[in-house]
Amino acid sequence: MKRFLSLILTAALLLALGACGAAADPAEPSAVPGAQPSAQPKPSAQPKPDPVKPVSGAETLARAVYPEMAPYPGDRGDYSDTEWKAWRDGLSAQRSQLGEYAQGLEPWLTACLTEYLGSGEGNRIIAPMNLYMALAMLAEVTAGNSRAQLLNLLGEESIEGLRARAKALWNASYRDDGLVTRRLAASLWLNDRLSFMQDTVDLLAENYYASSFRGKMGSAQFDKALQSWLNQQTGDLLKDQASGLHMDPDTVLALATTIYFKAAWENKFSKDATQPMTFHGKAGDRETDFLRKSSTGEYYWGEGFSAVAVPLKDGAMWFILPDEGKTPADLFDGEALAFLLDRSDWEKCKTLTVHFSAPRFDLSSDLDLIGGLEDLGVTDVFTPYIADFTPLTTDTEVYVSQVKHAARVMIDEEGCTGAAYTVIIAPAAGAYMPPEEEVEFTVDRPFLFLVTDSVGLPQFAGVVNDAK
Repeated sequence: MKRFLSLILTAALLLALGACGAAADPAEPSAVPGAQPSAQPKPSAQPKPDPVKPVSGAETLARAVYPEMAPYPGDRGDYSDTEWKAWRDGLSAQRSQLGEYAQGLEPWLTACLTEYLGSGEGNRIIAPMNLYMALAMLAEVTAGNSRAQLLNLLGEESIEGLRARAKALWNASYRDDGLVTRRLAASLWLNDRLSFMQDTVDLLAENYYASSFRGKMGSAQFDKALQSWLNQQTGDLLKDQASGLHMDPDTVLALATTIYFKAAWENKFSKDATQPMTFHGKAGDRETDFLRKSSTGEYYWGEGFSAVAVPLKDGAMWFILPDEGKTPADLFDGEALAFLLDRSDWEKCKTLTVHFSAPRFDLSSDLDLIGGLEDLGVTDVFTPYIADFTPLTTDTEVYVSQVKHAARVMIDEEGCTGAAYTVIIAPAAGAYMPPEEEVEFTVDRPFLFLVTDSVGLPQFAGVVNDAK
């Protein structure tokens, strides 16, 4: 009888520390670059291997090739019109490839945000699209009902449809041009005592930009190789979490996806305006430094909440504040959930002078996702002798034993960094209306946040119950 070996699926998501990139002309597009190397208008733009150092103690089975991006020329005073056009056209080409694939993600986002942010204690962060990519890769290496359950959760009827959407989402999200960093990476770590389907490994490299390595499971050297890869891809933001990841001798594979994000505010906060204020957290009151700014902007509201977006050089960070007497968890059972999913045509919106203040924070979370995934209908991959990994190997039975998700998000006066989301009818008499000209938007109690990219995809979402 075949013995079984465990699979560790590690979905690690993070951002970077410190000040964000230099300012750009706000009139220029902030999309991501051309998805295919041929779409890049700059003649010298060529594909490049994923930006990782050689992995010591591991054999490379496949190496992802990333699209080359025309660099942002605005930091130099001597750039040419050709360089500027190459940068602009590259960003537009990349963003345009998303097309219809941006539609149809609502069921996945609803399930993900509600399951992982709608309950629980403490501060929690999830990177919905990062987890999506990890589960899409897991679907590629499974078959039968194991794959069918993953496809159902991700809202796809076929693996070909999932593959096409995942690649489009990857290209729409990826950006590394010197102005904004939103760098995605993926990898597969395989047991050197077993054989694997090279076609599947190559497919992951081509469509998910995943590099694959093989080494001695259970060895300190192979564990260190995985941890070093994670740390490099996430700017060392999750070193504490990564240090706890270990692959036993019986592990067949580990699958890892990462995101590293760094962007400046469109208009930075003045350090002179930062001042200590009290955050009324779930664990009690705490004095902490608040970022403060007054400016003209859009103010959103709905049943039980109000919201403001602070623009970044690419995308925005949304602050969703529950009404007094409500908690962030209450918002996942009402109109606010619809707002989290799609804010583009929100009618309860008004341009006001917004006196904004929110805590400067550095928050992290480390989640075990198996229980949530089982609640969402994914069960077979976690069951020995039921899980089907035959697209990857037929040498032994395989099942998933861990799914870890680590995330960190920081905001300060410069910007945001990090790594690592029913129809409700309310009577008009109870609808909240905003003030005429100005509003105080003070985030001094538990709240929700979203960090969205230029096409509106939520790259990070979190619940902040206590400021730190």
